[in-house]
Amino acid sequence: MASAAAAEGFFGKIGAWLQSTNVPQQIQDVDFSGLFSNPYFLVPFIAIVGYMIWKQSFNELIILLIFIALWWLSGTEYMQTLVVDGELQIKKILPVLIGASAVLAFIIYLYFGRH
Repeated sequence: MASAAAAEGFFGKIGAWLQSTNVPQQIQDVDFSGLFSNPYFLVPFIAIVGYMIWKQSFNELIILLIFIALWWLSGTEYMQTLVVDGELQIKKILPVLIGASAVLAFIIYLYFGRH
């Protein structure tokens, strides 16, 4: 019981720190069209994707695409309505959990299943 309270205190401090730095708000306010038209982002991004293709590291390329898709998905209207009036909407969260478990299973398969 004491370890659960200690873990809650530890993670509570991390959550409070993240909120104090406004990281969630900064991620939410990212201008996607501006980001992908900025050469300071676009040139290294294209270079890393080209390098992954050249080295034939398709596992990492697929994971990069999954992260981009998750980043896009986190900004959709569906994700913004998961919590209404401080209550988690169970009927809306279940498809998200099923999708997340499917993506996690796919990533595990990429690294451990085909060897």
